[in-house]
Amino acid sequence: MPSARFTHAIETGAFEVPADARVALIEPEADADLSTLSDHTLSVQQTFKPRFDAFEARGFAVTEALGGTFDVLHVTLPRSRDLSRGFIARAEALASDGIVVVDGAKTDGIDAILKAVKARVPVEGQVSKAHGKLFWFRATGAFAEWALPAPAPVADGWITQPGVFSADGPDAGSQALVAALPPKLKGHGAELGAGWGFMARALLALPGVTRVDLVEADKRALECATQNISDDRAILHWDDATRWGTANTLDWVVMNPPFHTSRTPDTGLGQAFIRSAARLLKPKGQLLMVANRHLPYEQTLSDSFLQVQELNGDPRFKILQADQPRTPAQAGRGRRR
Repeated sequence: MPSARFTHAIETGAFEVPADARVALIEPEADADLSTLSDHTLSVQQTFKPRFDAFEARGFAVTEALGGTFDVLHVTLPRSRDLSRGFIARAEALASDGIVVVDGAKTDGIDAILKAVKARVPVEGQVSKAHGKLFWFRATGAFAEWALPAPAPVADGWITQPGVFSADGPDAGSQALVAALPPKLKGHGAELGAGWGFMARALLALPGVTRVDLVEADKRALECATQNISDDRAILHWDDATRWGTANTLDWVVMNPPFHTSRTPDTGLGQAFIRSAARLLKPKGQLLMVANRHLPYEQTLSDSFLQVQELNGDPRFKILQADQPRTPAQAGRGRRR
């Protein structure tokens, strides 16, 4: 990311950004060091809401979709191969005859992408640093076929798009949670990390449900959800699930929380989802969630709720129910069944 390889390339003179260059960054990390670009006109595209908010808070011009043309386009390689190619195609389209810089870790497939790019265009330079590589090439229109396709039907008619979570169809964890949903669930609830809408449709099929707030940080996934969900009781929110909403307003929350935003697992993200659910729920509210067996969420659930129990699961997944979010006066009174 710019805090390591791009900055190093500029500071060592391996890559030069002209003084009057219009520079854009496609999906950079939230903590990217942009100090070497402080004298340039800089735009940021970010479709992951927590990172979008972070750049906005830092005072950068950030948008969900870049427009216009730029002299230098920097692409931070994501985990998804399809998304990586799509970002490169988008950058080249915005670069006109400018320079596209591709920056990624070895674990994110930078070597394979470099090889694929070299098969199409000359690479003008490259830098290896911090367990990854950065390389650059001049835009020639050679990558149009790498562009991300529009959202389209996949298994059972669900609308998804390459690069979103579980793009080929419903993931096994969400299917397990849908199978365990209590038929008597009712009132106003939310799905945190709603993805492209698979679980929300099952929730809306329950007769007692009056409203479902779908909270999703990935803008692309949420745009798919708008095509999968047509029920007026569903309200879609592009937001950070760990910060969204008003406290003590929901009857229930369901979720299949993510446990990484990179290739390194981060249980802290799922734990933050649990604490957010406890904040959002009414005093007698209920949380239903699914998690991989190895993820240690029980302690966070017990710290946040008075009652925690495991429902039917399988060798891969556990279904967890938590009732009555704690108040400060109830500290230490939780129990698991």
